[in-house]
Amino acid sequence: MEAPLEGWGGGFKGVHNTYYDIISVQNLLVAWQEFLKGKRKRRDVERFSVNLLDNILKLNRELADKTYRHGAYHAFRINDPRPRNIHKASVRDRLLHHAIYRILYPYFDPKFIFDSFSCRRVKGTHRAINRFHKYCRKVSHNHTRTVWVLKCDIKKFFENINHGILMGILKRYIQDDDVVWLLGGVMDSFHSKSKHGTGLPLGNLTSQLLVNIYMNEFDHFVKRELGTLHYIRYADDFIIIHESRRYLENLLPSISIFLEKQLKLQLHPDKVFIKTLYSGVDFLGWVHFSTHRVLRTTTKHRMFRNIQDNRGNDNAIQSYLGLISHGNARGLGRKIEELLL
Repeated sequence: MEAPLEGWGGGFKGVHNTYYDIISVQNLLVAWQEFLKGKRKRRDVERFSVNLLDNILKLNRELADKTYRHGAYHAFRINDPRPRNIHKASVRDRLLHHAIYRILYPYFDPKFIFDSFSCRRVKGTHRAINRFHKYCRKVSHNHTRTVWVLKCDIKKFFENINHGILMGILKRYIQDDDVVWLLGGVMDSFHSKSKHGTGLPLGNLTSQLLVNIYMNEFDHFVKRELGTLHYIRYADDFIIIHESRRYLENLLPSISIFLEKQLKLQLHPDKVFIKTLYSGVDFLGWVHFSTHRVLRTTTKHRMFRNIQDNRGNDNAIQSYLGLISHGNARGLGRKIEELLL
């Protein structure tokens, strides 16, 4: 059953008096334990750990008296699955991101639509894919009719998140001025190279929550104003499933106008298509058909390259075996086993 669409556009009870819940020593300590997972042996984490209590108490004092300022980022580039610029904050700042996230996430998550699957608990790519196939079966009457799929991607998504618009959305939900101040400081710690006052860093945990809050405006527009029934979004990728190609074509202008006027975002001109499920729909690393799905070719090549580079890393290999178990890829499983011999 879909979560209620309450709260969209204002007129609801918001976040009150949560600043001291966020900055409390207890919350910072719990956030530290969550932050530590998988990072204990990293040099910067070990340095922070040496004087952990002193560092946490200092951070608490600076937040309490509003002298805290977010530090600079360390930038680096990755190429998996595609070239992306990652900006990594200091340990102290990332600890604060976890502290913010663990208090605000439980409030905001129920405001999101059921079919938003990115960076949410009990969601993720596999559930998004399963939902996609469920919708396709429903619209096609168990694959007895043609299904059309509108697939869209937003151009330079994280880079073009507008700070002013995001702050306006946050203020509708958050009545605690101190929390607004804190989130404003986190946002203003980063600006895209193309335009001051835009952009969120890919490396921040808070960015995951903030982009969902930002795109929640669009999600509710699609569900409420456009009245679409079979819509799924994962980060900046979204699809709409319908029995009519013309219906989907008629939606595109309204979608584009809303994104540009309300959120200052643009559809990627090379990543918008309408096609039948029968011809194969590329979504979340898989090419989907009515009866099966196969790994995208680029995903497959990247997987074998990473397995070759991580032959001694059993966790990495098991994660790929887990990935292919969700599709029609038995042959790939055998090839992975052959690589490991």
